[in-house]
Amino acid sequence: MKKIINFTPTGTQTTRDNSFAPLLPSEIIEEVHEAYELGITMVHVHARDPKDLSNTYKKDVYRPIIEGIRKHCPDLAICVSLTGRLHPEFEKRSEVLELLPDMGSLTMSSINFPKSASVNEPEMILKLIEKMDQYGVIPEIECFDSGMINYTNYLIKKGILKGPHYMNVIFGNIYNAQMDSSTLSSVVNNLPENAKVCFGGIGKDQLNSNVLGLIYGDGVRVGLEDNLYYTDKVKTTNIKLLQRIRKIMDEMGIPIMSHFEFSRMGFKNLNT
Repeated sequence: MKKIINFTPTGTQTTRDNSFAPLLPSEIIEEVHEAYELGITMVHVHARDPKDLSNTYKKDVYRPIIEGIRKHCPDLAICVSLTGRLHPEFEKRSEVLELLPDMGSLTMSSINFPKSASVNEPEMILKLIEKMDQYGVIPEIECFDSGMINYTNYLIKKGILKGPHYMNVIFGNIYNAQMDSSTLSSVVNNLPENAKVCFGGIGKDQLNSNVLGLIYGDGVRVGLEDNLYYTDKVKTTNIKLLQRIRKIMDEMGIPIMSHFEFSRMGFKNLNT
C-alpha cells in the first residue's frame, strides 16, 4: 500500500542558531521544491516575518509562500499552521484561511510543551472547524494522545468533522503519548475509520515513529519542525531526513503516495 510523506520543513521553535531549517519565504519555497522533486505527498508550513524571522500568523507573509509552492509544485496539498502556541486569538489564528490553503492544522486539545503551552479550548476548535468549512479547507487533525483521538472520533460521530479525514499522531512530547507498545496499541485501536493517519515523533522519537507509521499507519510526518538531529548530537537537514525515510521505504518495498493521488482523495481546496 502506498504511504504518505507529510513534509514539515520548519516550525515555531526552529532558529538560525539551532537548526538548518528554512525560515525566509524564499528559503521555504526552495526547500519544499527540492523535497517535491525528491518525493513528498503534502507539506505543512509555518511562516516567519522576513524582517526579524519571528513567528507570524499574517496572511501577507503566508501569501508568497503559498503562491511560490503552487507555482513550482503543482497539485501538492499545502497545509498551513493554525497553532495557538504564540498567537492565541481566533482572528489571528484563522486569518491565513482567507488565502484558501488546502489544509489547516487543528490540534484537538490544549497541550503543554517544556517551555510553553498551546491552548486549544473546545470553542476555539469548533470555531476553527467552522471557518475551515467556510473556505473549503480540510483540517489536518493533530493528536498527541488518546484523549485527542477520542475527541476526534466524537466530532466525527456528531458530523462536525465532515471529512475527508487526515490525522497526525505525534509521539514523544513529555506531557503526552510516548513511543511504547502499550501506547501504540491504544492509539492504533482507536483511530477513526477511513481516516488517513500519519505518525510523527519529537526529537529522538521521530525515526521510530516514522517506521511504525509505515507499518501501522498510512505514512509519516517528517522534517525539522519536530526533530533537528540525524543521530544524537548530529544536526541534520530536511533533505537528509527525507532521504533517510525514502531509503527505508525502498528497503521495505513501500511506494510513496504521490501528491496527485493524495489531492484526488479530496485533500485539495476546490475553491482555488
